[in-house]
Amino acid sequence: MSFFSNRLRTDLSRNPLTCLLEERRGSGLDTLDLTESNPTHVDLPYPHREIADALARSCPPFYEPHPRGLRCAREAISTWLGHRGLSPNPDQLLITSGTSEAYSFLFKLLLNPGESLLVPRPSYPLLDFIAALDGVRLRSYRLVHDRRWRVDLDSLEEALEDRTRAVVVIHPNNPTGSCLSDEEAAGLLNFCARNSLAVISDEVFLEYPLTETASRVSSLEGTQETLVFCLDGLSKSAGMPQVKLSWIRASGPATLCEEALQRLDLISDTFLSVGTPVQAALPRLLEIGAGVRAALQDRLASNLQWLRHQMRSVPSCSLLEPEAGWNAVLRLPAVRSDEAWALELLRKGVYVQPGYFYDFTEEAVLVVSLLPPEELFRKGLSQVLAHAGE
Repeated sequence: MSFFSNRLRTDLSRNPLTCLLEERRGSGLDTLDLTESNPTHVDLPYPHREIADALARSCPPFYEPHPRGLRCAREAISTWLGHRGLSPNPDQLLITSGTSEAYSFLFKLLLNPGESLLVPRPSYPLLDFIAALDGVRLRSYRLVHDRRWRVDLDSLEEALEDRTRAVVVIHPNNPTGSCLSDEEAAGLLNFCARNSLAVISDEVFLEYPLTETASRVSSLEGTQETLVFCLDGLSKSAGMPQVKLSWIRASGPATLCEEALQRLDLISDTFLSVGTPVQAALPRLLEIGAGVRAALQDRLASNLQWLRHQMRSVPSCSLLEPEAGWNAVLRLPAVRSDEAWALELLRKGVYVQPGYFYDFTEEAVLVVSLLPPEELFRKGLSQVLAHAGE
């Protein structure tokens, strides 16, 4: 009999890529890291002092928590979202310590143990672990690439089962960078309304468009067809992962939405995880974040423009064009698996992520971050493309 629950996988061994990376770092070998996605680690001008000052000045003398978060913080979020043309009622906002916690709260709200929700494939693997910890199951619907990434609406029907309770949409998706078109959003919302499913829309990368797409929806907020919960936070929107504050915006049929918020109050009140100083400092942090966001946008645009130009001279490789976000997906010759490509490149000193990390089903796909400093990014990608073009 085990001491431990079966919520998490029992195989805790490291994959070959992680082992090789640790071996190189332990030997003092230089590695060009094309996976870095931490905005505090990519040599941008960063307002450390301003953030620290905002937090230091904000700490009130009393602790007066609210399950949805301090009113001043929720009002600041509502005002800030005005630049997207949104104006959520502060009473329909709930603050969490991060998007991971927001997901977990919503899983607790919407699903009983053993019930399922639909998630996109490919996507970031974080949801696998959160779902396991909350005792719920994931079923995949497909994103397909045909000149652009799109949701395969038929695959939603295929994945649906009697115990399905919600659909997760990642808009823009990580790592494909794909956004919902008006047609996809309408189809998905119609599907959810017909089947009494809630929608969880992860919108943390919406501040980082990489292409002009007229048909891209700005947000699923304000939808009335069914319950919709939109997620966002400081980690991406302000480039501040260290301060740990995110939010849920609830919308949908009025009575159902209010009941959902009341139930979320009970869940949130059990944890009250968000610190008072960061909530009180939120208006100033959102203001500071505008400069961080602008610097990130410049870095993303510069690296992607350079990558697009370089890809023209390597016909054996292709860029699966991102519409938004912080990553780029490369398709290399399928002469070896994506893991084999990643291992071979790491032996040459370049660290990239293989597509199977994100549940890509095709070979050979690699994922690179667009955040590294330009010199490092160009040096590393030059080696990737030179090796792939041999």
